[in-house]
Amino acid sequence: MPHPARPTVTLHDVAAAAGVSLSTASRVLGGSSRTVAPEYAEKVLAAAAALRYTADASARAMRRASDSIALVADDLTTASIGLVLAAMEREARTVDAFVTVTSTGGTPPRQLETVRLMCALRPRALVLTSSRLDADLMEGRLLRELLDYRRDGGRVVIFGDTDMPFDAISIDNRASAALVGAYLARAGHRRVTILAGAAERANVSARAAGFVDGLSAGGVHGDDIRVVHCDVSRQGGFAAVTRLLAAGPLDTEALVCANDVIAIGAMSALRAAGVRVPDEVSVTGFDDIPLATDVTPRLTTVTVPLARIGRDAIRLALGDHDEPHRTTEHGELVPRDSTRPRA
Repeated sequence: MPHPARPTVTLHDVAAAAGVSLSTASRVLGGSSRTVAPEYAEKVLAAAAALRYTADASARAMRRASDSIALVADDLTTASIGLVLAAMEREARTVDAFVTVTSTGGTPPRQLETVRLMCALRPRALVLTSSRLDADLMEGRLLRELLDYRRDGGRVVIFGDTDMPFDAISIDNRASAALVGAYLARAGHRRVTILAGAAERANVSARAAGFVDGLSAGGVHGDDIRVVHCDVSRQGGFAAVTRLLAAGPLDTEALVCANDVIAIGAMSALRAAGVRVPDEVSVTGFDDIPLATDVTPRLTTVTVPLARIGRDAIRLALGDHDEPHRTTEHGELVPRDSTRPRA
């Protein structure tokens, strides 16, 4: 008569019985080169023996073979994510790891589908970049997928705003953008148009709100602040300004753009129409991508430490800590030639 199957004992069970973190149990039983204090190693080994834990050899081999860190991004075409990715790759190479990349288009179903696929491939860690990732997204299914992945020994890092219980790096977009609004108000600009990007994207929406905060605090009346939504791209900025010019004379003293590529598209449309920057209208951006100093005139913008964010994301992904680390980065205003004071 066949014996009943013995209940599967997981690494999570061993860690709980030993009273240690999952990562500690994984290092002891997985043959990690990282040192574990002898007293903790003894607890893990004793718990594993008592529970008759047997490692899944194939899964362990997959884990050891994979030195990849998977980056799951909303959009890989932006200049800012390119800077983050380059820094991630540099940092990963210092520990003989490498970065694999995939994009989701920012849609929740595609995010869930992509994360499931990446988890099945068992990378060493997952880094997700998105303007906003909430725990209740897709009725909590994305969160459950990520928690299962972490329970199996993976690490999760999020670059963006989130309420999920993982390591996270965010940018205070609203406060950073307020610096631009305050600067323009001090420079005498009283009629301002904000090229706000897509309304559904949390990061550029926060920047638009911050621009309004800074302008209002500097004395610009709300009726003199116009918000125009557009694609978050060079073509989006070009098309938005082209439409404004087609409606009549450009009744604004400054174009405040949600990022640098929108601003570069806007300046191109102004130049094509013979509108001089900054003599007739000031233009500002956000992110401080390398192209911001190559255009003419050089772009006034907000610099964000994108390279540091990429480096720190990898360090968190490869880190040895149990409690989630949360970091908020702040931008700094960089005035250049695309703005000038108004009377």
